[in-house]
Amino acid sequence: MGHCWSKFLRIFKCLYGDSKDEEELYSELTSKNVHIITTIQSWEEKLTEATRDGKILVANFSTPWSGPCRSIAPTYGELADKYPSLMFLTVDVDTLAEFSTSWEISATPTFFFIKEGRQVDKFVGADKVQLPKKIAAVANATRV
Repeated sequence: MGHCWSKFLRIFKCLYGDSKDEEELYSELTSKNVHIITTIQSWEEKLTEATRDGKILVANFSTPWSGPCRSIAPTYGELADKYPSLMFLTVDVDTLAEFSTSWEISATPTFFFIKEGRQVDKFVGADKVQLPKKIAAVANATRV
């Protein structure tokens, strides 16, 4: 886990009185198939990898302290496990504030769907019914 993520987990446990260890809490919030992006370099690497492998990249711009972002995180992780043909990223808008501003984030979470380096769709909000439908549609479109 990155330094920023560890720091977030310690703060989260302090604020919410969670006695779970960091790894157990981390596994509840995300999936091994979700890549946490904390640098521009890691963003560029994953974008290049997705383009090279012909995958659509799903980028979740979020904040670790936001209630809606925390509530959608387990669903997002389940979707990442269900659709390995897509690449799932989580971008912390606080850590990468200037970068996130360039994407015109007006609310979190905001999900961008990127194919061959270009945005093909966008979804704003933590709707646990609509997000899976949107991701299923994107995944099915890649099979055609």
